[in-house]
Amino acid sequence: MSDMQIYQWLADGVLFLHVAVVAFVVLGLVSILIGGVRGWRWVRNRWFRFGHLGAILVVVAQAWLGVICPLTTLEMWLREQAGGDGVYAGSFIEHWLQALLYYEAPAWVFVLVYTVFAGVVGLAWWHFPPWGRRR
Repeated sequence: MSDMQIYQWLADGVLFLHVAVVAFVVLGLVSILIGGVRGWRWVRNRWFRFGHLGAILVVVAQAWLGVICPLTTLEMWLREQAGGDGVYAGSFIEHWLQALLYYEAPAWVFVLVYTVFAGVVGLAWWHFPPWGRRR
């Protein structure tokens, strides 16, 4: 296996991790809202909730500061090391995960969407608070 193939696989792995983080943030909120209404105990787990809150706060902070996600930066660097020019054209995994994850819009759209999403996470935190050590 060549170094270029290794870098390509690593880039695909970072892309997969990036999609997993996005899925955690989005599906986590959906689970909290549905689970809060239906009485699912696990959606009030403190570790899950703090992890979820932390993840969306990082996304919002990056958007407000105009910082590119470190996972995107790492993936692009790995693709360049694999012989690509940093643009997305390659493996099957790369093609479909990137189609799901990356899209074009003005920066203010992302800031607005991420901020509103974080607001909904905050409302879910207030309405369905995580349990402490004592219940």
